[in-house]
Formats: sequence, C-alpha cells, structure tokens
Amino acid sequence: MLIILNHWLKSFSPSGANSPADRNKNKGGRGSKKHVFECYMTLEEVSHGLKRGELIQGQLRINPKKYHEAFIPSPDDTRDIFLDGIVARNRALNGDVVVVQILPRDQWKVVKSDTDCEGSSESENQRENVAQTAQKKTARTHRPDVIVEDQCSDQDELVRRVQNTTLTETGTVMMCITIFPSSFVCQVVYIVEKKHSRAVTGFLKFLPDKPFAMFSPVDHRVPRINVLLADCPEDFTTRPGDYTNTLFICRITNWAADSNFAEGQLHKTLGQAGEIEPETEGILIEYDVDFSEFSDEVLDCLPKNLPWTIPPEEMSKRRDLRKECIFTIDPATARDLDDALSCKLLPDGNFELGVHIADVSFFVGEDNALDAVASQRATSVYMVQKVIPMLPRLLCEELCSLNPLTDRLTFSVIWKITPEGKILSEWFGRTVIRSCVKLSYDHAQSMIEAPEKMFSAEELPPVDPEHPIDEIHQAVLNLHSIAKNLRAQRFSGGALRLDQLKLSFTLDRDTMMPQGCYIYQYRDSNKLVEEFMLLANIATAHHIYGKFPELALLRCHPPPKTKMVDELQELCDQLGINIDLSSAGALHKSLNTTLGDDEYTTARKEVLTHMCSRPMQMALYFCSGVRKDKQLFKHYALNVPLYTHFTSPIRRYADIIVHRLLAASLSDLGLSTQEVQKQASHCNDKKTVSKRVQELSSELFFGVFVKDCGPLDSEAMVMGVLDQSFDVLVLRYGVQKRIYCKSILGLDSFHHRKVGKKSELTLVWTAEELEKPPIEQVISIFTLVEVQLKADGAPMKYSAVLKSFEKWADFHHGFQIEL
Repeated sequence: MLIILNHWLKSFSPSGANSPADRNKNKGGRGSKKHVFECYMTLEEVSHGLKRGELIQGQLRINPKKYHEAFIPSPDDTRDIFLDGIVARNRALNGDVVVVQILPRDQWKVVKSDTDCEGSSESENQRENVAQTAQKKTARTHRPDVIVEDQCSDQDELVRRVQNTTLTETGTVMMCITIFPSSFVCQVVYIVEKKHSRAVTGFLKFLPDKPFAMFSPVDHRVPRINVLLADCPEDFTTRPGDYTNTLFICRITNWAADSNFAEGQLHKTLGQAGEIEPETEGILIEYDVDFSEFSDEVLDCLPKNLPWTIPPEEMSKRRDLRKECIFTIDPATARDLDDALSCKLLPDGNFELGVHIADVSFFVGEDNALDAVASQRATSVYMVQKVIPMLPRLLCEELCSLNPLTDRLTFSVIWKITPEGKILSEWFGRTVIRSCVKLSYDHAQSMIEAPEKMFSAEELPPVDPEHPIDEIHQAVLNLHSIAKNLRAQRFSGGALRLDQLKLSFTLDRDTMMPQGCYIYQYRDSNKLVEEFMLLANIATAHHIYGKFPELALLRCHPPPKTKMVDELQELCDQLGINIDLSSAGALHKSLNTTLGDDEYTTARKEVLTHMCSRPMQMALYFCSGVRKDKQLFKHYALNVPLYTHFTSPIRRYADIIVHRLLAASLSDLGLSTQEVQKQASHCNDKKTVSKRVQELSSELFFGVFVKDCGPLDSEAMVMGVLDQSFDVLVLRYGVQKRIYCKSILGLDSFHHRKVGKKSELTLVWTAEELEKPPIEQVISIFTLVEVQLKADGAPMKYSAVLKSFEKWADFHHGFQIEL
C-alpha cells in the first residue's frame, strides 16, 4: 500500500533554516560542553521559516498527568501536533507561545497501523518492535533523575502515541500514517512569548556537598530548579529537616541549554504545606494573579465625596427608570450585583422586558491608573473562600453594584417582546434605575415553584414599598415563562449546553474551613437569568458590529477538534450509544435522549457529557477587524453568528470595552483595531487563568475536606479505561479520580483488552478464605463501582481506592459478573 505525503507535510523538510541535526554539528569543537537542549533559532530564521511554512507557531499544552507529553494545535486547528519528552519542549513551559519544527524526513519512520487502515499486511511483531523502539527512544530523551508521583504512562498510551500520531493538510486527514522520528515528532526551536509566570510552588531539598539546594515544584510539568544556598533560609544547611513541609515560591531565572535543571531564586516562604492560606497564596502567585491592594494612585481615581450621589447633569442625559419594577437575582452571598431585570405587561398583551447592567465605564475612565490596573487584571478571580476583584471594592460592592433601594447608573437593553419570545422592537441606552429588591436564586425559585402563593414580607429581603410583593412575584413568573420559550427556541434552533457537576462548599464563618460540600443545583431561577443575559449579549454583539465592523470586541467559540470528534463517534458507535456529533444541536438532542430508565441514568449522562466535553475548544475574545472570514465569528455552542460579553462589567474588562463601544455608537470612539485585539488576547489569557485558579481552589478545599472528614464512601462510574488504570466520576461529590490497578488491595491479577476504540480491564479477585474460585470484574465505560476517598499522606492530596471486593461483591460461583 502506497502512502503519499502531500504538500503540507513536504514543507517540513527544512531547506533554508538549519535543521536540528545541523545545529547539533555546530555546537562547538573539542572540549565544548555537550548541550542537553537545542540552541534556539534566531528571530530571522524563525520569521523565514514561518513564512515558508517550514515552522509552526502555537501555544504549548503539557499533559498534567503525563509530564513528558505536550501538544500544540495544527495549522488547521483540527487536531494536535505531538511533542514527546522534555528535550522536545526545549525549556518551554506550559502555556508558552512557541515555534516548532518537524524533524527532517530522513528521521521519520512511516508505519501503517492495521487498526486504522484496511488491507494492512504488517505483522503484530513488526508493530511491537516499533513500539519497543519508541520506548527506548523516549527513555533516552527523558531526564534520568525525574521522579513523578502517579505520572507514569500506561503501556497502551505509549503505543497509541507511536502508532496514531498524525498530521493533516487543511481539509485532509492522514489517518493511516504513523510518523516516528529518531527521538520525537517535532521540537521547539523558539519561544515567542513566555506566558508561564516562571513562578512555582514547591519544596526545598538539601544536597550534601553541593553549593545549591534542589527545588522540587508541586507541578510536575515544571523542571526541578537549582537554588543557591545563599538564597535559602539561614539555617537551612544546618537544619534542613525543619523545612521538609515548608512551601516556597521559586522563580526560574535561567535555564541553560547544557543543563537538565533550571536555575532560580526563592521568592517567598509561604508557610506549611496543607494549610489553606499558604496553598492559596501559592496558587495566585504561580498563576500571576495580582492580589495586591490597590495603590493610592488607583484609589485617587474614585469619587471622593461619599456617600456619592448621581450628578444632576448626568441624570439629565439618561432615561429615568427609577419608578419601574426592576430587581436583581443573584447568589445569596453575592456583593457585586451587576445585572437587573424588569418585565412589564403592556396593554396589547406583549411585554416590555429590560436587562439593566451596571454602567462601570462611567467610573472607569480611559487611560488612567484605574483603567490600567483593571485592563491588566482583566477579570475578577473567584475562589472558594474569597474573590480577587478586578476593581476596588468601593466600585464592586457600592458605587457600581445595583444594590436595592439605591439610585444606580446602568446601560439598558429594552425589548418589546411577545409572550412566546418574539422580539418586536429593541432599544439601547444609558439609564438610571432603583432596584426594588435583591432576590437570591432561592427566592426566585420559590416564586416559580409556588405561582399562587402570597409571599409575606418576612419571607423576602427588604422591598421597595412602591412595588408590592405580588407585583415582583408576577414579574418573576412572566420572566420565567418567556425564558422557557426562548430556551426552547434556542435548543430547537441548534444550541448546545454541556452541564458538568460543580462542587460547592459550606464554610465555617470564623475559620473559613470547609464544613461540608454538595453538588450545586442548576435550577429554573438560574436558567431564567442566564436566558436574558444571553439575549442581551447577542443583541449587543449585533449592535456594536453593525456600528463598528472593524472594531467590535466579540466572542467566538470554535467547533470541536475534528479528530477527537471522529474518535469519540467511533467509540460511541461501538458501545451502542446513539449519539450524533455532527453539530451542536444534534449533540444536545442526543445527550438529552434517555440513556436508560434506572437510577443511574443521570450518572451515565454525566459521564457521556464529560466525554463530549474533551474535544471542545475554549471560547475566545477577538476584534472583528482581524478576522476576514465571518464563519470564524460564530459561536459553536450557542449556534449564533455573533456573540459578545456585555452583562458583567464589574468582573470582566472585556465587558467594559463593549460598554465603551456601545456608548460610542451613540457618540464618538477613540479605539483602534490593534488596541481592541491586544486587549482581547489578554482577556483570553486571564480568563483561562481565572478558570484554572478557581478549579485549583476547589481541589484544595476538597482535599482538606477529605483529610478532615474522610475516608468518604461513594458510588462512582467509570469514565475511561487505560491498560493499567481507569478513571471514575465520583457521583456523590462530582470529582474525577484515577484508580491504578496495581494499588488495589486483594486483587489477584488484571488484564487489558481493546477492541476497536473500546477498552476493557478484567480484574481478577481472589476469595481463597471463602473457598471460592477467583471472580472476574469487568471494568469498562459506564461500569458502576464503589470507591473510598482517603488522604494519601501528601499535603492536600487524596486518592480514590476501589473498596475491598469481599465487602460488597455479590459472589456467584463460576460466573463472571460486572459490578
């Protein structure tokens, strides 16, 4: 069978710029120090290589569970290009924007895999030899002194990397090609932008007879770091044991090409590992989150005369809505209220429906110190026990927050809309409102669930006497009714929502330690607010793009990775799961089709939702002027051509830019395409960081909860199977953990089999004391198991253990059972 590599692939045979092999030859003469890493190309070489299509630029992603695996997107962004090993990354860290070079063609081995190609005649032994060669090559590229806890790759994962690594030309999928260079598929030749902060949390280890200590980062994707003893605590050399559990922050200052290890300086001593505040501070510093107090220069930008009142000249410029029935619906603990709703029945049976958003841009002027710090922070960061605000609290919680019974400045979108949700007219403008009540989601939910009930004043927060409780109740019911219609229209029109379990905590008021945890319930009151925020964002996107086609700050959601979607579809077909991944709407419909009629239907849907989330890409801000193809504007999940963020300016800087664009549509504007795109890119970075910090905060608190309250028992459902381990979704807590077969007590043996895309593990349990033959338990996707979560000794860490088989298995002599 002939395999033809077309032009896109041919372009990676270096011609102009030096190849890695060439550069190795020129590293120096006799006596020169051998380099561990390749020397970087020059900027000129990189520029030429990118123009000729010989090099690829992209953002590096390192697998957190298998530190030697890394990826960048392919040029057509339908799949990933693989980098195997530390050497291939060439000192780049997770998140860095890098340039990579595919190795010369004489270093490739092209192998056909009979799992992907029909008519393959290659023997099993030949493929096994290739896999064994890969292991040897990979081992040579890894640092010999790296120790990684629970990070070892499963055997079939290594073979998968070797046998299924593919490249594509735009629109062409080379499914039958395995490209296996002498040591890795491609390597980093230049770092365009060091997005990683180079600050990491970790521990110091004393090395006798060395002038430096070894710093071991908690994040195994970062190398070990040499720290000069002079930079360590004064008594570290005499009492190193005192610092065994001390958490430090270290910043990488240099990483030479001839060293396995980076060099760094200690930035700060955080405190004892396992304590929430030191661990939290470490997360914030590591992810470059600015949590410092706002400077006097920034605070000087705020109003001085407090309590502040709206100036009469500003009132005259705005539509006065203070007598309207307008209210907020937020979490009970929320203090930054940036959106409010109104819904008034009109004589003709239609409704005047308004979304009213805090006018933050009134207080955050352009090009002052307050604007500079807000644009740099770009987003508020929400952790379990605290919020790192984008703006000073005077703005977040007072002047901009739409607190009840207080005059506040807003930007409003007001529609005339039918009960069925058809928009008849639309108005944008600056307004002033006076919220009549601060409802929580629980209050609104109670009103929705009891439409006939007469609520008393004692059941609600303070209410404006000009608006009776039953008027507010009826407005909530009308909003709910319209929202249901809008939601039904969105999903029938092809929208998608992938809901994943979200863990929430109850905290002790004094210590802020976790007292309990629960799965957050997404109810009708949440859906009500979400529906009108989406409607406002879509309307605003169309408005600003219509006014400023080259300057609009929009938000797109790219379609999922093609290769991952194809693999998932193949797996689901093999499992007999009727799922359609051809579009967002088809997927949504499939996920909401019944997956059984037992009590575990919801669990199966959660596992399947997680599987479908893997191919999805991140939504991104962009400036409309930098994309010429309007197809690239589209939001995949919402299935709309234009979308933006307008509804949360207190916590997102992107929304402030959108507010300025909206204001300029009514007057003048002083922004450029380059400025908007630069800020859009920065907002993307900070959005990603904020999401990750929030996840780490939740993991931190749950680790403390398991340590203090565990062991915790729960049912779990299998989400994925490898050759020596399997991943489970712990149903009671919504967390995902990996269980390693070699760590299961009482297990006699296990063996793995893979048919097509379906992977299975058979666990063989011994029952000698019961004089029973061994019993087999088959583990595959959707298998239900019993697990126990328990602290595993390391600070903040916990593991999932398959509960002892004798305690809960149903023994049946001579039968193979699946539990």
